[in-house]
Amino acid sequence: MQQITVYTAKTIHTMNPSLPLATAVAVRGDRIIEVSSLDRLRPWLDAHPHAIDARFADKVIMPGFIDPHLHPTMAALLLPMHFITAMDWKLPWQDVAAVRGQNAFIDRLRQIENAMSDPDEPLFSWGHHPIWHGEMDRERVNGISNDRPVIVWHRGFHSLVVNDAAVRWMNLDEADLERHPQINAKTGKFFETGLAVAFRSMNPYLLGPARFADGMEKLRQCVHHGGQTTIGDMAFGIFDTEMEWAQQLATLEQDDTPFRVVLVPFASGMDGGDVGPERIDAVRAFAERNTHRLKFTNHVKLFADGGLFSGLSQFGPPGRIDGADGEWMMAPEIFERVARLFWNEGFQIHVHCTAELGVELALDTLEKLQWERSRFNHRFTIEHFGLSTPEQVRRMADLGALASVNPNYVFELGYAYWQNLVGFERAAQMSRCGSLVRHGVPTTLHSDFTMAPAQPLHSAWVAANRISEIGGTLCPEECLSLHDALKAITIEAAYILNMEDEIGSIRAGKKADFTILEEDPYEVGAEGLKDIPIWGTVFEGRPFPLLS
Repeated sequence: MQQITVYTAKTIHTMNPSLPLATAVAVRGDRIIEVSSLDRLRPWLDAHPHAIDARFADKVIMPGFIDPHLHPTMAALLLPMHFITAMDWKLPWQDVAAVRGQNAFIDRLRQIENAMSDPDEPLFSWGHHPIWHGEMDRERVNGISNDRPVIVWHRGFHSLVVNDAAVRWMNLDEADLERHPQINAKTGKFFETGLAVAFRSMNPYLLGPARFADGMEKLRQCVHHGGQTTIGDMAFGIFDTEMEWAQQLATLEQDDTPFRVVLVPFASGMDGGDVGPERIDAVRAFAERNTHRLKFTNHVKLFADGGLFSGLSQFGPPGRIDGADGEWMMAPEIFERVARLFWNEGFQIHVHCTAELGVELALDTLEKLQWERSRFNHRFTIEHFGLSTPEQVRRMADLGALASVNPNYVFELGYAYWQNLVGFERAAQMSRCGSLVRHGVPTTLHSDFTMAPAQPLHSAWVAANRISEIGGTLCPEECLSLHDALKAITIEAAYILNMEDEIGSIRAGKKADFTILEEDPYEVGAEGLKDIPIWGTVFEGRPFPLLS
């Protein structure tokens, strides 16, 4: 029988309310034998060969952090790009300083273009947002270069702007662009389903073997540095199913990868089109590919409205200050048909909803489906949950819906959207986690990386403090308690992924997944969460320190 390893620590926060604190955890193989103290572990230790590992004696052990909603492939596409963002970014391999103002943004683009040695290499930048950088259009991007393809990707990922050279490089027909409802040929803007047109042309470059491998390796570093031992790929297959799978398999299914991935397939396609019963078979067949670290289970992802960062959400009354309309990523009638298809087959459905009308569409559909074919423990999950109403929270509780929330909206967009988009009342209450918990709605936090840093402690810090990027607390009534914020990145995140029997807390029988902290979050307090140093992780019983 395999030897037992006992990890001792200053404190172990188990996230098990029946035994919340401990100082020693016994592990055999990839499983926890018992968590308590050395004295209480004695019956196990007297009966079996064992070793005491005291390397964490002055540290704090938490359950392995879980981010149930990020995008490995999206991150792998973006991380090799040039970051030009309104906020500082701290990546494992570099710090990226913020750039603000239209002139500064354009100057930075020019600096990058001037430094590029290969005249044929396309210039991809990520991070543009008109609130901080002014509007970008085809004419302005032409000013960067007449010959080099230049693609300026929006901070919210849901849109991009290109120059003439990029249109030629992608071999796109101007007349076709003008006919597409979510492409503005004159301004060079591709948004929502219009992105699918751009991707068909860009994928051979973006998913090229060397570039894609580099991006996926960078993603692996980011996940580990955030202290995560489980992540959810919340829309697998959105770009190219086979290329995505091949690269995740090559990079992440390795013995030195200290985390697992739960892959949630996209229900239809990036164009938001309808699907038939054959899609059920295709999604179910993904499970035949399961490996040790890469797992398809009974989940599927649908999209309602557009992206919040991109300002393309379907806002409820009174709408936007400027009166602009939002966008649907799936037409409501198609959304309902596709949701019904997967609901009737017993899938857990996750729905991208960023503003009030998107949430309303999802809840209306859930209510219809429950009347048609009732299900217990369906775990229908509202993803992102940017703008909502208090009444929608109560309705979620009544319908048994779950919430996976991006709290970073509050930090990055709270003040900006107060001033520019929806006014104070609605902007201050975005990502209303406090209401969700008060109504008993299981609530987790996610990064939607790269929409927020892949750092669960950062997500918990925002949710517990609701500090905007200029300072000040927005709607303190919607703050999570420190404990609820930590639950949201551990046991509640496990519940959203339907893995609470395996991960999310430290108890006998579960996977031996731990995040090792240099300081105790309950001593540091909510204000200090994001600054707690992470030693590394233990994944399935094996320690993985962060590499300096």
